[in-house]
Amino acid sequence: MRTCLLILCRLILICSSMASSAQNQYLNSWFERVDKAKDEQPHWVTPLATTTPRLEEEYRYDQVWQENAKGITTNIYDGGKGLELIPAEKVEIIFNLPPYIAHDNPKVRDGWGDVAFLVKYRLLSRNEEHGSYILTAFLGWSLPTGQFSNGALHPVITPTIAYGKGFNNFDLQGTFGIGLPTADTSTLGRTIAWNNAFQYRILKKLWPEVELNSTFFQGGKNDGFKQNFVTPGLVMGRLFGRVGFTFGGGYQIATTHFHTSNHNAILSIRFPF
Repeated sequence: MRTCLLILCRLILICSSMASSAQNQYLNSWFERVDKAKDEQPHWVTPLATTTPRLEEEYRYDQVWQENAKGITTNIYDGGKGLELIPAEKVEIIFNLPPYIAHDNPKVRDGWGDVAFLVKYRLLSRNEEHGSYILTAFLGWSLPTGQFSNGALHPVITPTIAYGKGFNNFDLQGTFGIGLPTADTSTLGRTIAWNNAFQYRILKKLWPEVELNSTFFQGGKNDGFKQNFVTPGLVMGRLFGRVGFTFGGGYQIATTHFHTSNHNAILSIRFPF
């Protein structure tokens, strides 16, 4: 019996040592893996409103000012962004922190919005030397953690396909996805989002862009409506070294008769690493 216990203890120690070694090796090669993942895809900059199909590792903060039809402004702190990590060569995980939503309307209470997560899986990609294109699948979901009606009533799952193609200094990045509430779909409805960003690189670090941000509503109170924003903007980056700095700004202009907001300003600050 004593011999069996000794053998078992040795096996546990060996397995623990192997697991610890594998974990250390995984962590030590983290940035090597990140750099390899980035080298295998185009080196465009992330647009302001359209989620890039590229895998990126960064911390991102957005500030959004939205104006409704009555001219009342809503300030969205953090813009639902957060930490983006590349734990595997073709995988990115995004932890979107809950935004803090402040209303200029005294009748509407301020509060935190919903927590959200996004997983990207890169299906195929080639960098600028081998075709400059990318195709990525997303799966996003949000949790109803918002305070005082500053979020959804139920979790929402959002499958999305993202794509991109570059032509020298010009690139197109786009996404097409659908938001699926997990309950009360007939009341809440579904939203289909189609975003496209057109960018042109100038002087290596400047990326002027124009985005088309479209939403189609199925079911719910906005059933059958469509809204579209044209978003001109400028992003500068990447600056500095391993821990970089990228920032930009833009302005959303509604081009459809129906729109839930208009004249929205976006400020984006990122620290890629």
